[in-house]
Amino acid sequence: MRPRHRLLPLRFAITASRNELGRPGPRRMSAQRGGLQDAGPRLDGMTTFRLAGVEVPRIGLGTNRLTSAPANVSFIREAVAAGVRHIDTAHLYTGGDSERVIGEALGGAREEVLVATKGGYGDAGCGRPEVLAAQIEQSLRSLRAEAIGLYYLHRVDPQTPLEESLGAIKAYVDRGAIRHVGVSEVSVEQIERARRIVAIAAVQNRYSVADRGHDSVIDFCEREQIAFVPYFPLRGGGGPGVAAAARRLGVTEHAVRLAWLLERSPVVLPIPGTLSVEHLRENLAALELDLGDVNGITA
Repeated sequence: MRPRHRLLPLRFAITASRNELGRPGPRRMSAQRGGLQDAGPRLDGMTTFRLAGVEVPRIGLGTNRLTSAPANVSFIREAVAAGVRHIDTAHLYTGGDSERVIGEALGGAREEVLVATKGGYGDAGCGRPEVLAAQIEQSLRSLRAEAIGLYYLHRVDPQTPLEESLGAIKAYVDRGAIRHVGVSEVSVEQIERARRIVAIAAVQNRYSVADRGHDSVIDFCEREQIAFVPYFPLRGGGGPGVAAAARRLGVTEHAVRLAWLLERSPVVLPIPGTLSVEHLRENLAALELDLGDVNGITA
């Protein structure tokens, strides 16, 4: 585990904190400062990462429960106002409602907000080029966008060669309708194969304090300057180490779990899902949480 504010090699597409740039650093929270209530997070000074060409705070927003409702349109707008710059969705989420709500809320593409979506999930055959093409076209319509900022192959199709699925996505890159490409739930070997077809900006695998089965993928992504976006970052129990850290710092266990992920590697960008602005602000506050000694959290 690394200290949060070590100096990063220039080869990483990461923006250092303000403190690392020789200016006042972000206000970090600790037990002495009274926990999460002391300061709301803010975009200025947050730890950020340049993902798919957009500077984003390293905690984004997952939207797999976002349904079509006026309150949810307002929620997405409030999330952006609160500092969210990375919104993750998928063609299949809530029957397409998630993409449609985001499209309505943002009114199409916004240069300062990265919307990432995915296609090719489901029964065998969902990775066929014609299936992916239809889903990409639907996503473009739903998001009201001329181009998708980041598009993931949601799953590797057991009946379709990875190269064929990514070839279909690359065709949209070549015509300017997709700007950057990612892959989801993949091994290091599959990432290497994918990169022979198209540049890979991000990998999205399941990972959390309680589920660390993709450590080798994170290490590979860090070496290769690829964003690692863990989905379900708060699933599973945190164990006694997380509970103890939460008590010590006077914060929630969720905050500790997110902060631990940020400590795991500078390329990790969690996307916790919520429909609450209050919970969203609590999630973003983990960007400024100093865990201190992290060795005991996963012991």
